[in-house]
Amino acid sequence: MLTNSKQFVKAGESYISPDGKKIVFQAIPTPEEGASPDQYYSMYLAELVQGDESPRWSLENIQRLSPEGSSNTCGWFHPLTQNRVIFASTIEAPTAGDTPGYQRGKRDYRWDFPPEMRICEVDTDEFRVVEARTDASVPPALRYLEGDEKAYQAECSISPDGRHLLYTSMESGDGDIFVKDLETGASNRILAAPGYDGGPFFSPDGKRICYRSDRNKDDYLQLFVGELEFNEAGTITGLEREFQVTHNEHVNWAPFWHSNGRYLVYSTSEAGHHNYEVFIVDADPGDPATGRPARYGTRTARVTTADGFDGLPAFDAESDLMIWTSQRADGSSQLCISEFPEDPEVFFAVPRQEVEVESHH
Repeated sequence: MLTNSKQFVKAGESYISPDGKKIVFQAIPTPEEGASPDQYYSMYLAELVQGDESPRWSLENIQRLSPEGSSNTCGWFHPLTQNRVIFASTIEAPTAGDTPGYQRGKRDYRWDFPPEMRICEVDTDEFRVVEARTDASVPPALRYLEGDEKAYQAECSISPDGRHLLYTSMESGDGDIFVKDLETGASNRILAAPGYDGGPFFSPDGKRICYRSDRNKDDYLQLFVGELEFNEAGTITGLEREFQVTHNEHVNWAPFWHSNGRYLVYSTSEAGHHNYEVFIVDADPGDPATGRPARYGTRTARVTTADGFDGLPAFDAESDLMIWTSQRADGSSQLCISEFPEDPEVFFAVPRQEVEVESHH
């Protein structure tokens, strides 16, 4: 476990920097006794440190990136510039009222879509000159990348070559996936299926994206992969083909690519709505040169088996480590990290109930 309830009421949705030395995550800090916790998530940056003794991994120099009182989500590291982090923020407290969002039936969990949410970028090098700032608790200045305060824009990531910003926008009221060419400034809506589409990530080679979709409008999210279409100038203009990866009566979300581009890990309610677990699924484009066939959704296997929520999985650059959000320690949502098997095929080779990623507490 990387975080605990003494530090944070809850922490989640963490991602590891390309060099493996830092993580970005959202959390609500544990208040002083008698005080009320913050209403919204703040965005944090921390150094990921590996040692020889237990605990194997720990966090140091935890810093808040987001403005105080704002609502924040979906952090991400720039793939080429180590000091640049992006995330979605309302900058100030969201307007009170009936905020739209995604919710499965009448269950407690709800994913809000505040219209003030927009995508920002921060230069983390500003922390190195913290002595020169008048208030060390004030986070560095944010720069807008996308958003107009009229509709939710979030769930953002950047292509491996650093050129394209991938995100979800509610400007149509339905939740569509957009790509912005950061070189030209041009934005293209690349997916406008009925219902909410979101949580997109680029494949390691930048040629595909994965995402979740509620296009049946039944609140059963399903996973998809889309092959990207580029124009002659290299700008992403749309999707050439789309593959449905899951098709069931479960909530499947938070897909994330394995570094070899042949698998996705994801969160699912397959084991129960009160016991979300991390699963792995085929998302292999195939290889004509070797005769390896394409496989999308042909096999699934369970990765975690602890009681309570386990979800929002992500890998480091080589998929040697998996980081995710877990309630296995004390029932509160906290960050967990583990070594991941070198060959993901091990998950498909043994019965699901016997498979569990080893966690170093």
